[in-house]
Amino acid sequence: MVESGKRWWALYVLCAGELMIVLDTTVVNVALPSIRESLGFSEASLVWVVNAYMLTYGGFLLLGGRLGDYFGHRRMFLYGIALFTAASLVCGLAGSRELLVAARAVQGVGGAAVSAIALSLIIDLFTEEGERAKAMGVYSFVCAAGGGLGVLASGVLTSALSWHWVFLVNLPLGVAVYGLCRMLIAERAGAARGRLDYAGALLVTAASTIAVYGILDGNPWLLGAAAALGALFLFLQSRLAAPLMPLRFLRLRSLMSANVVGALWAASMFAWFFISALSMQQALGYSALQIGLAFLPSNLIMAAFSLGLSAKIVLRFGNRLPLAAGLGLAAAGLALFAAAPAGQASFLFHILPCMVLLGAGCGMALNPILLVAMSEVAPSDSGLASGIVNTAFMMGGSLGLAALATLTESAGFRAAFILATLIAAVAAVLSAALLRNDTPNERKQSWVSPSSTSK
Repeated sequence: MVESGKRWWALYVLCAGELMIVLDTTVVNVALPSIRESLGFSEASLVWVVNAYMLTYGGFLLLGGRLGDYFGHRRMFLYGIALFTAASLVCGLAGSRELLVAARAVQGVGGAAVSAIALSLIIDLFTEEGERAKAMGVYSFVCAAGGGLGVLASGVLTSALSWHWVFLVNLPLGVAVYGLCRMLIAERAGAARGRLDYAGALLVTAASTIAVYGILDGNPWLLGAAAALGALFLFLQSRLAAPLMPLRFLRLRSLMSANVVGALWAASMFAWFFISALSMQQALGYSALQIGLAFLPSNLIMAAFSLGLSAKIVLRFGNRLPLAAGLGLAAAGLALFAAAPAGQASFLFHILPCMVLLGAGCGMALNPILLVAMSEVAPSDSGLASGIVNTAFMMGGSLGLAALATLTESAGFRAAFILATLIAAVAAVLSAALLRNDTPNERKQSWVSPSSTSK
């Protein structure tokens, strides 16, 4: 697929594309007051600048991944980058509320295709044990640190230029990623066989979209409707010869365990990115730039893990122990946030220790989650599996953020951090209980021949 010497350059290009998507989940938040003033949003309607993106992003992850399996991972990645970049241009130039919200929704569709395919392309590129662990470490850093980098970038761009540039900054990066991807990664025909299950695609996209909307709106009826559509989707999959999502996926212990743990991990980490940023702004009076700088230590620590340390730990100890330990460190960091004195916390004695523990915990945990999730998946299903993993993270993070934001309004920041601590602790316990204690030989067999355990 790619010459050996070009694989790492291809990885960096894929990670740059994923970084664009991750940044856009947080980069707009700091710019919201400026957007409201510029375009005349009301407090109630302003939330759709965020929700329009999250709605289509979460709704199209599964479909985007499966389309890559059928029509080629590289092709769908390029389509996603092109759509996301074009929508970013429209967002940056938008002069009305309606146009901005519509363009954000289109951004979400493109972002879903990129996120669902990037992980499967990396799996395709790296099959050797050590190289895959290192590559996944770099990708994990982008996923974990992107939220904090988004807060910092938004503060700098909004303060120095205007809110338009939180979107326009995507243009040169998107063009570069598109061009370099065409140069570095050769097209390969889709590995999935049979006629695409269009009815299943419609059902799963509708169910995912309604579920995300139900979470964002706090509407139990919508969540019930999403669950009903999901049940209908599974029933349909059990009756088709070439289903969109073969039900054998439900028997892949590694994938299902990683989804459960990953959803809980995302729920607690969303509290870190959003609730801690809000508390530093409201309780401590930090500016957008100061909040971004407060996340810098954790980003540097995650970078250290991603650029080699995480891979060495996984190769030495397997996936279960680093994952459980990382989640335990994250729980400890959140607990310190909960214990910090309200309105009187200092950066050195209260904020910095939390950021160090959370940076180490995320840097240690995310790589093993992704490796476990993809370890038993056949190449022909890697796009769908990648979409499932991203959907689990998205749903867990959205539901966790909704619950924690509601708790913050009614009981304060301390209660929200306590709940986030408990969620991370449960994830740590489940990772130790559900995952196999794989040996180096078992990892090598599954990574070199992903299809061997899924037949």
